[in-house]
Amino acid sequence: MADRLDYIEFPSTDREKSSAFFRSAFGWGTTSYGPVYDGIEGAGIDGGVDASAERVAATMAVVRTDDLDAAEQRVVAAGGTITRPQFDFPGGRRFHFREPGGNELAVYVSRPE
Repeated sequence: MADRLDYIEFPSTDREKSSAFFRSAFGWGTTSYGPVYDGIEGAGIDGGVDASAERVAATMAVVRTDDLDAAEQRVVAAGGTITRPQFDFPGGRRFHFREPGGNELAVYVSRPE
């Protein structure tokens, strides 16, 4: 397939805190490309954290997990703030949170088939 999603960019008000959060909560790697940009590795999709003045306004990425409760505990322990508690949706169960740099994300677990 020629057209596929293979990168996601997170705007951030604090690149270091955002990158540290992703490492702590999910075990993703980061590589610094200067004072305003870090690359993300090991997340299942390539991405980056952009703290430049011309960064985009918002991104909503969704992280899939096998254990929603454990993921929520890691998010909170890493400094995330729950913005929408766990709830059911047609594909499973999820929660929304904001990481320290200001991005809102979601984590979900699929319904057993």
